[in-house]
Amino acid sequence: MTGFVIQSDDLTSADVLGLLQYHLDEMHQWSPACKVHSLPPERLRQEDVTFFAVRDGERLAGVGALKHLDEKRGELKSMRAAPDYRGKGIGKLLVRHFIHIAKDRGYTWLGLETGRTEQFKPAIQLYKAHGFSECGAFADYTSDEFSLCMERYL
Repeated sequence: MTGFVIQSDDLTSADVLGLLQYHLDEMHQWSPACKVHSLPPERLRQEDVTFFAVRDGERLAGVGALKHLDEKRGELKSMRAAPDYRGKGIGKLLVRHFIHIAKDRGYTWLGLETGRTEQFKPAIQLYKAHGFSECGAFADYTSDEFSLCMERYL
């Protein structure tokens, strides 16, 4: 996959904010509000989160974040490919990037929360293909018909 550049981002550009709003809107469309765990931009800007944008030249191809949980654990957050880039490997690129960063940080575990409904099946398949498996709830999550927690030991 050539031509894509992943860089940390300050969440101020209109295209990044627009994609995050699209993501939040879609999550609210598919899940009850109490089960939407996507973070708003102001939360993604906090010190415990490192946010990244994937660009194809000047075009935004995707976004994602790595949240620091503790010295040995991190969490994937707000992964989203732009609509024109769905199915083009942006998710794979981001997951691999986050695994690399997590190992560099000395993490031994990565977790994530995603939905269980049909709309989330491609995301679940992506994570499984990169070594994540279902786990019990962690942090403030609960496992139920809408939320699925996954983990990968590094």
